[in-house]
Amino acid sequence: MGDLLADSAGSPPQAKFQQLGDIRLHYHDLVAENPRGTVVFVHGSGPGASGYSNFKKNMASFRDAGYRVIVPDLPGFGYSSKPTDRDYTTAFFSECLTGLLTAIGVDEYVLVGNSLGGAISIRTALDHPRQVSKLVLMAPGGIEELDRYMAMPAMAKMISNFVGGQLDHQGLRRVLETLVFDASHVTDELVDERWAILQDQPPEVLSRMKIPNMEAELGNLACPVLSFWGVDDELLPASGGQKITRSCDRSRHIELSQCGHWVMVEHTRFFNASCLDFLAND
Repeated sequence: MGDLLADSAGSPPQAKFQQLGDIRLHYHDLVAENPRGTVVFVHGSGPGASGYSNFKKNMASFRDAGYRVIVPDLPGFGYSSKPTDRDYTTAFFSECLTGLLTAIGVDEYVLVGNSLGGAISIRTALDHPRQVSKLVLMAPGGIEELDRYMAMPAMAKMISNFVGGQLDHQGLRRVLETLVFDASHVTDELVDERWAILQDQPPEVLSRMKIPNMEAELGNLACPVLSFWGVDDELLPASGGQKITRSCDRSRHIELSQCGHWVMVEHTRFFNASCLDFLAND
């Protein structure tokens, strides 16, 4: 089905695939000359999400700074397999992510995770401390109880529309606009990219998603951590940033005004520069 989606109008570009058992994972792989390390971008959840749509403004800057950049589509998203017969747990996502990286010969890496991708990055860093050298988190999930997340206005809207099967093209735009402070960042191109993916995305991706609260484990993170949060985030509460800095000994946290859930989209240049400084100097 991925090949058909890639040919449809407005769909994101297609790159490489890796088979892991019954799961086929799609990923972008940008290789710098004589790379100084590997950076893996782990995207968030939501209708029509993909690695490319989340990080298309960031990928090239990291490659140009000398890093190999890998941007996978998680199971259930992008051009990767979307099974309907299993739970989408943090452990399942992390197993697929590390399986992909092992299969393509990547043994040590920096994880850059947004939202769901942040939760997966935390789980992976906890379970594979020798592989994860540094961690960048943008409004990560997995550090609050479910009822706290469900009380957020954008979360309730996203789940009710996607799982309920009521999302048309304009409805998708309205959902995406809840994720940013400035709605101009929700471009026609972005909506078209996510709409194309959404046509092949079953509701089970969200209805069977199970992301447990890992707050009690944050203190076990061994690597340096840089976190970002937009103070206008309506999807995940910005108070989560303090949980990270209070729990992680080697951490720094940045909050941005006039910013919603997508720091890497709304403040691209600042985000890229801050991350590259963190990678080079911490």
